[in-house]
Amino acid sequence: MDLSSSRKTLVSLTAALVAGGVLLFAPPGRGQSDTKPVSAALAWPGAKRGSLPADLPDGTAFTPDWFVDASTSIGTALSKDGKALRLLIRGTGGALRQFRQLPISGDVSFPAVTVSGDDVVWAEGHGNRSPQLWTAGLRDSRPPRQITGDTGDARFYQSEHDLLVADGRVHWVAAAANDGTEVRSVPLAGGPVEVTPQAGTWQLSAWPWLVDGVTSAAGATTLRNLTTGQDVAVPRNDRAVTNCSPTWCRVVSLTKDGVKIELVHPDGGNRQEVAEGTPETAITDVGVLDRFEVYALTGGNADLTGNAGLLIYDLKHKQTVEVSPDAANVVYRGGVLSWSTGTQDLFLRHSLDLRTV
Repeated sequence: MDLSSSRKTLVSLTAALVAGGVLLFAPPGRGQSDTKPVSAALAWPGAKRGSLPADLPDGTAFTPDWFVDASTSIGTALSKDGKALRLLIRGTGGALRQFRQLPISGDVSFPAVTVSGDDVVWAEGHGNRSPQLWTAGLRDSRPPRQITGDTGDARFYQSEHDLLVADGRVHWVAAAANDGTEVRSVPLAGGPVEVTPQAGTWQLSAWPWLVDGVTSAAGATTLRNLTTGQDVAVPRNDRAVTNCSPTWCRVVSLTKDGVKIELVHPDGGNRQEVAEGTPETAITDVGVLDRFEVYALTGGNADLTGNAGLLIYDLKHKQTVEVSPDAANVVYRGGVLSWSTGTQDLFLRHSLDLRTV
């Protein structure tokens, strides 16, 4: 599901259920449980955190797309004159380095970014043309260079797995004829693009896995290992939406109390209830770091402010942790969770490196 480039909002569960023919008339929810969640500061006192103004020193708004750590992010901002879109890395103390600058007259975008070791890889969109893939050094001054323009009808799903670097190659998916999928890859150094067709609609998950259900209202049914060709069927649930990683499946269903979010292994084992009442999924990726499920709790002034309670269910300790009671612009990439607090006109960005929990 897409998140707005200007102000990333919490993903709506309701739309997904309605798309599947399920009308949602939820009564006031009772939340995850009667026990108040513990705050992240108390639960994880040693975790690395960051906080930055939403704007850069030149007054332009910065939108993060990938996090290197809690204080370093890669993202986009318009130029001060508003005529170009920049891809920047924003470091400790506000240090900035520009990777690319593209004139907005070309209907440009940076729809996907990833980091692998000292390599930053990103996609550049130029109107209706196929995107290009580019790379630059993360910590050195290597100038940007194009990897390939042969990306096909590339598809990006606001997941940290949209672009993957594995075995010296950059991987992504593209749409194909007859509702098919092309799994494409190219050497990081550049070269011919390898195309592997797959029947059905798929997206990349943690390497080397694909997951289907991209266009299905009911969500995922199968995980596929690209290395071995193994298919793994995932649990199906009536009146529910299922999305999976190789380790966990998120099952969102209707109950008498509203909505329930559960996580379960793809083989059906270790089912855990995350929340019930008025929860919403907050990020695309499922069970991040194979341990944390990020979600939101709506209610109160959420419909007016666009903000909601941001929580994490710790699957390892079966504990609910409150990250923020009033969050918006939720982003997760590379092990770091980010959100904003404040109003649409004046807000701060915060970050929590879940790898350090």
